[in-house]
Amino acid sequence: MYNMAKKQLWVGELRTARGNTIVFHDGQLPEASKGRVYLYNTVRNIIVEYVEDIVKVNLHDLDDAQVKAALEQFGDAWKAVRAEFMVKHQARIDLSKVPDTAPPKKVKPAPEPDESSDVDIDDFDDPDDTDDGDDDYDEMGDNLDD
Repeated sequence: MYNMAKKQLWVGELRTARGNTIVFHDGQLPEASKGRVYLYNTVRNIIVEYVEDIVKVNLHDLDDAQVKAALEQFGDAWKAVRAEFMVKHQARIDLSKVPDTAPPKKVKPAPEPDESSDVDIDDFDDPDDTDDGDDDYDEMGDNLDD
């Protein structure tokens, strides 16, 4: 059964109702979408994105002699397709590793306090206030002198 954890390049056989195909799995290819895996299909001569849960039960290991024969037969085509695939997928780089190239954010200087703008709340007159300057009455109109 296929186990890509052991090898950087896994060569095996995909067995389907349509027939058997030699496939390559390269751990250095960009990561496929979640739940999917990239495999080089030797019959189609392209790298195909497969649904991993569906395809993995149909993937089978080859013995050492079969792997060697597959690499001899398909190695050059594999390298050419892999190189083309990598060029096309360079846009899929990890953006967290890209240095920040944006210009630095400009910080606006804080306005300096203007002494003439210091306002005391007692300087404002209430238009409804009929204060004649006599502080003998509180706001309720009660006489405080009593």
